[in-house]
Amino acid sequence: MQRLLLIVIITLFSGFHTFSQAPKKPNASEIYESIKKLNFLGSVLYVAAHPDDENTRLISYMSNHVKARTAYLSLTRGDGGQNLIGPEIRELLGVIRTQELLTARQIDGGEQRFTRANDFGYSKHPDETLEIWNKEAVLSDVVLAIRQFQPDIIINRFDHRSPGKTHGHHTSSAMLSLEAFDLTNKKSAYPNQLNHTSLWQPKRVFFNTSWWFYGSQEKFDKADKSKLLEFDLGVYYPSIGLSNTEIAALSRSQHKSQGFGNTGTRGVQMEYLELIKGDMPQNKNNLFDGIDTTWKRVKGGEAIGNILQQVEANYDFKNPAASIPKLVEAYQLIQKLEDTHWRTYKTEEIKNIIYNCAGLYLEAASVVSQATPGETVKLNIETINRSAYPITLETITCNNTNIEKQLALTENNGFDFHEVLEIPDTQKPTTPYWLTEKGTLGMYQVSNDTLVGKPETPRVFTVSFKLRFNHTPITFTKPIVYKTNDPVKGEVYKPFEIIPEASVKISEKVIIFENSQAKDIPVMVKAGRDNLEGTLSLKYPKEWQVTPQKQDIQIENKGEEKTVIFRVTPPKNQHEGQIIPEMLVNGQTYSKELIEIDYEHIPYQTVLLPSETKIVRLDLHKEGENIGYIVGAGDVVPESLEQIGYQVTLLKPEDINPKTLDEFDAIVVGIRAYNTLETIKFKQQLLFEFVKNGGNMIVQYNTSHQLKVDELAPYKLELSRDRVTDETAEVKFLAPKHPVLNTPNKITQDDFKGWTQERGLYFPDTWAKEFTPIFSMHDKGESAKKGSLLVAKYGKGHYIYTGLSFFREFPAGVPGAYRLFANMLSLGKNPETSAKPLEN
Repeated sequence: MQRLLLIVIITLFSGFHTFSQAPKKPNASEIYESIKKLNFLGSVLYVAAHPDDENTRLISYMSNHVKARTAYLSLTRGDGGQNLIGPEIRELLGVIRTQELLTARQIDGGEQRFTRANDFGYSKHPDETLEIWNKEAVLSDVVLAIRQFQPDIIINRFDHRSPGKTHGHHTSSAMLSLEAFDLTNKKSAYPNQLNHTSLWQPKRVFFNTSWWFYGSQEKFDKADKSKLLEFDLGVYYPSIGLSNTEIAALSRSQHKSQGFGNTGTRGVQMEYLELIKGDMPQNKNNLFDGIDTTWKRVKGGEAIGNILQQVEANYDFKNPAASIPKLVEAYQLIQKLEDTHWRTYKTEEIKNIIYNCAGLYLEAASVVSQATPGETVKLNIETINRSAYPITLETITCNNTNIEKQLALTENNGFDFHEVLEIPDTQKPTTPYWLTEKGTLGMYQVSNDTLVGKPETPRVFTVSFKLRFNHTPITFTKPIVYKTNDPVKGEVYKPFEIIPEASVKISEKVIIFENSQAKDIPVMVKAGRDNLEGTLSLKYPKEWQVTPQKQDIQIENKGEEKTVIFRVTPPKNQHEGQIIPEMLVNGQTYSKELIEIDYEHIPYQTVLLPSETKIVRLDLHKEGENIGYIVGAGDVVPESLEQIGYQVTLLKPEDINPKTLDEFDAIVVGIRAYNTLETIKFKQQLLFEFVKNGGNMIVQYNTSHQLKVDELAPYKLELSRDRVTDETAEVKFLAPKHPVLNTPNKITQDDFKGWTQERGLYFPDTWAKEFTPIFSMHDKGESAKKGSLLVAKYGKGHYIYTGLSFFREFPAGVPGAYRLFANMLSLGKNPETSAKPLEN
């Protein structure tokens, strides 16, 4: 309950609105805090590389204690990471992490911005990062963010002076921020931006340092801090009963896809900022020292400030509506400001305060959650004034049509209206704007310049309410939402989405043919409207065969799915290609999949992506059949193994016992299982006994941080941070005669072609003599890394540890990854080789 209340409180402070959650209903104390923020004219932009890089303690402090307008500029959307809550990776993970950031900002009071940079995975040096990202394009986006947001202060999360010592994305974010600082006030820098924004010069840039950047707390304690500002971020907010650090923990905990649940703290929490550019504040306790943050900073603002100071001083907690006359007076003056930046931002801020002081509730809810172009949708519209202040509803605007009302909204008397929304035939479906065009490895393609930097696609369909406060008209615009009642959750809100009349889907994004036998491929068609009729076919490589060539589809009800089967026959030899389903309806072809992302902690999302499935005819042999898979942080390895004919059983730690283990030829431990499964430590010896008795145990990558087991392997094995990020890095075979490279598939250099994002990560760097290292590989300029695949005989079986990124290669349909993994599973299963000693 406290968490839900906090979201309401902090969202009011932030001035940020989401379109898919319940409307905010702030109380009198919350309204008062927003009035205090209205009287502060200063802004801070925090800059880093990824979702989760931001310092939520500092963002919350600046927004809720200092009362500054605060935003986080994340250069990427976090597409390159792992997902601890579900199967989504790459673009879909970026959508999840975008929404997690927005939810976090609702809690800590900040706003959220992005660039077009794509998180392509770990990078060891900013030179590589900026080459893949397209430095000029990302720099232009950082300049644009600064010109649009107009921060007085910029705070970098990372140190620009440490290239090669941390993630290349991290260092690049600081380097670009500093370069942008010198460009944002130059007309010659990205002049096209000035058509819809203006020049701006921030006053200062800081580096948000800490003991971590010094190597240890001891070194930091001894360091010269004369150039540092320090703040106690552990302040307590009596109005909400939480400390700043407790708010920050709640915000941080929204990064659930990364497993960043955080426990709140109380008491002193010091934070340090090192001045990098600009003048040092004389008062080191005031980041804005020397910067006018009152209404006097804008021409014509002094009168506004005088009025709002009265509002703040005379605020009646029992009757917030008593502030409306003065607030309306200030609103009128704000409309006359010449400074368009502060006029725009403060107009929305004061409108929200007036709205909340009056206890207004204005809502336009669709009776359906989704509609298609050309459809007509019924709307339920609610209006109520819950204060004694007299307000008149003059018009409601829907479909760009003004509907005259001229109704007196008397205290606590609500009005309900029923209108219709007409969706134009040309309306584009709802989807993240950065995914509508094909980008590159490092950049999203966004042709519409007005969208660059926005956190999400703006909602197209809204309803505007023109109200009159005495003689002053104020218009409030609300996005159309979908509202329903859930028997368990009660009132539930979702965004109102536009979807295509038909979408197509093949569930498997990679289909492996381990031999030349044909497979039946199910293709699903989903109707976005009633009475859908069309013809479905597949595009496919000429080397393959598909029957039938096309099938007629009829679907009676909107939202209904129909599945049809196409028989796909591979060529005799190894080959890769794509199949693309296409639905032809009234002359228009639909070839995109409608993906729904639905998690409790973020708003429901619909994403349209091209429906493409990779088909791979493998030259593959395997031994053994039954695999037990211990699920870790989430991946598609189990489904991938089923694709090549294995019987896979998903195991939880509590399922592990000698009897169940006897059923399997091999046990595979999922990625980061030893980081995420608390109780697996109690089963580790049973797993080692399984190996000793003749089984294979394959452990995929874990991190050395927060391991849940004392013994990772039956022999000494220590993890490091070694990784090879170049997916094309040369792979040397250290043990060419080892069965894992020869049985039942002959592994060659060709098997390492086409790998994606990286070779592997978190390799061991220390191991017992019983382990045989199979490969050596390294990134440019680095020493050889030999811990990517380690094999040890233990008793009658084999223990295998691998940091190779199979969890990325399987979804990409990399043939060599499948062949190598089949060999790992087959170790000891061939009678001819299992009787022989292992050879290097």
